[in-house]
Amino acid sequence: MSSFTFKRISDVARRECGILRKNRMYLFCMVVFPVIVTVLFTSLMANGQPTDMPVGIVDLDNTPTTRELTRKLDAFQSTKITAHYTNVADARRAIQRNEIYAFLYIPNGTTAELLAMRQPKISFYYSSTSYTAGALLYRDLKTISTLGSASVGATMLSAKGMGEEQIMSFLQPVVIDLHTINNPLVNYSIYLNTMLIPGCLMLFIFLVTAYSLGTEIKFNSAREWLATSGDNIAVAIIGKMLPQTLTFLVIVYGYMFYVFGILHFPHPGGTGYIVMLGLLTVLSSQGFAIFIFGIVPSVRMSMSICSLWAVLSYSLSGTAFPLSAMDSELKSIALLFPLRHYYMIYQLNIFNGYSLSYSWPYVGTLIIFAALPLIVAGRIKNNVKTYEYLP
Repeated sequence: MSSFTFKRISDVARRECGILRKNRMYLFCMVVFPVIVTVLFTSLMANGQPTDMPVGIVDLDNTPTTRELTRKLDAFQSTKITAHYTNVADARRAIQRNEIYAFLYIPNGTTAELLAMRQPKISFYYSSTSYTAGALLYRDLKTISTLGSASVGATMLSAKGMGEEQIMSFLQPVVIDLHTINNPLVNYSIYLNTMLIPGCLMLFIFLVTAYSLGTEIKFNSAREWLATSGDNIAVAIIGKMLPQTLTFLVIVYGYMFYVFGILHFPHPGGTGYIVMLGLLTVLSSQGFAIFIFGIVPSVRMSMSICSLWAVLSYSLSGTAFPLSAMDSELKSIALLFPLRHYYMIYQLNIFNGYSLSYSWPYVGTLIIFAALPLIVAGRIKNNVKTYEYLP
């Protein structure tokens, strides 16, 4: 580029900085809200897992053995016994009123049948309206149910003269040695916030980019913007996006420093991949939003499409539900969402530490997203000169 071109880009960038200073909406959407989202989500999951979730007990047997089971269940990190009910109907209504997430039902005569080796049945009920709460409480309730029969069995075997090693080999013939890769504490914040927060940041980039371009037409300043660039649409777009790009890079890298540097989220892949992914995130999001505006040069419609795309990204990124289990049509559609490729690069290169050879298709796709404005640059220039804003 010639020095004259750099001067034109600088002029457009200075003009854009003036617009950013005058409109407080940019301050909130580019700085304040992203910071709030980052702090809010990480604070909500500061403990890694939900703790002390309310659970009820229906203990019709009410013996020392069943009361011991209740105390053991209450000792679990995820579970807190908050209520005792006299029948199943009351406990079920409590679940429907969202007073508790689950309850354990121990029928009358359970202890006697346990001691007589008659395989008594105890039941537990849980709500999956909140998926995480339901899954965690199901684990606790199933564990305590198994412990109940195991404790009675251990007592009886001990009375027969069997040693501790013999008892354990009988009660648990197969021992599971579980290793959670890179997240031994099963910290849900590491799994969720590395997708939720970047998705929100992409949403803000989508909206701000589409809004900043659309308002040039809405407020009849588009021709001035183009004139500042010397009637060069590439210079106009680069100059206009430059202040936003630098601001969003600071925000994205600030988020990454916070979660990887301060909260110590696992990142065996190293800093290089983090820096690369942050740059690709900002540029691909801006490129996609510019592309949408080039196709639909209406500030309202382009922002609506960007919002819809950002929301659908959560479902099709593959974090909540594996993409491999989706229909082939959805697998193809998922390739059109930048968050999907962000997640795959994070998962392969940063979280698991694989080399770039494993993720080059996703890196290449984000580069394509960043280059999409090249396709619609001429159309944007034509719209700037001819399009009339319709309120």
